[in-house]
Amino acid sequence: MSSRADDIRKRMAKRKKEMEKNKPVQKKSKKMNWLQDEERHGFDQLPSYDSPPPKDSNTNHPLFKKEVFLFKVLVSACLFLIVAIMFKNDGAIFEKPKAFVVEAMDKNFQFATVINWYEEQFGQTFALLPKQKQTEESVEEAQPSLPATGKVLQAFEQDGQKISIETNMGEKVEAANGGVVEFIGEKPGFGQTVIIQHADQSQSWYGNLAEIDVKAYDYVEKSAEVGEAATKEDGKGLFYFAIKKGDDFVDPSQVIPFE
Repeated sequence: MSSRADDIRKRMAKRKKEMEKNKPVQKKSKKMNWLQDEERHGFDQLPSYDSPPPKDSNTNHPLFKKEVFLFKVLVSACLFLIVAIMFKNDGAIFEKPKAFVVEAMDKNFQFATVINWYEEQFGQTFALLPKQKQTEESVEEAQPSLPATGKVLQAFEQDGQKISIETNMGEKVEAANGGVVEFIGEKPGFGQTVIIQHADQSQSWYGNLAEIDVKAYDYVEKSAEVGEAATKEDGKGLFYFAIKKGDDFVDPSQVIPFE
């Protein structure tokens, strides 16, 4: 009897094993977290550009930095004040720096044009130019006048740049029109020269001067004394006069009537 009961239990255990064996197994899905290249080599994973920045971030435009902009403004203001103080003083120590500033800006900055515009807009002279006076001629372009009384010894056609004018000994050379002194010094073929820039962006050149009565960056009015003509061996005075428009010299007789 016991043997029969044992046989039944064995059958039931065998059937149970078969049922468990045939029962479908539920596989657990394991998500594989593959390492990124940055993490594999020990670096933090870079953020995606598709994700929006944090709300509390104060990032600026990559091409504009407020600190750099403010620094540039501060430096520009300091340079402006230094140049202004430099041109307000007549000390010998400032001569070379002033000459450098004028030489660096004479071809890129039209001083006379800006000065006339300033006067038209505000009705007063530019504060950085102490010798400039408010006159109608400084605002409205006037007909150029003769730099000095004399006779033409060498015409424009003979030189292609200038004319030579003979005057009396010690004759003063005057500005043909109002403008800003943008150059003082030696020029090839002209000798000791003063160049004045006018409101129409033309230039008048006064060469072969024995003495110079103006300074760089001065505003001179029409007929103001520029310098003194050099003396020739025969006791007569001689100076050179030229007019330049753009990159070319023009015949002064086409602008100013000579006797």
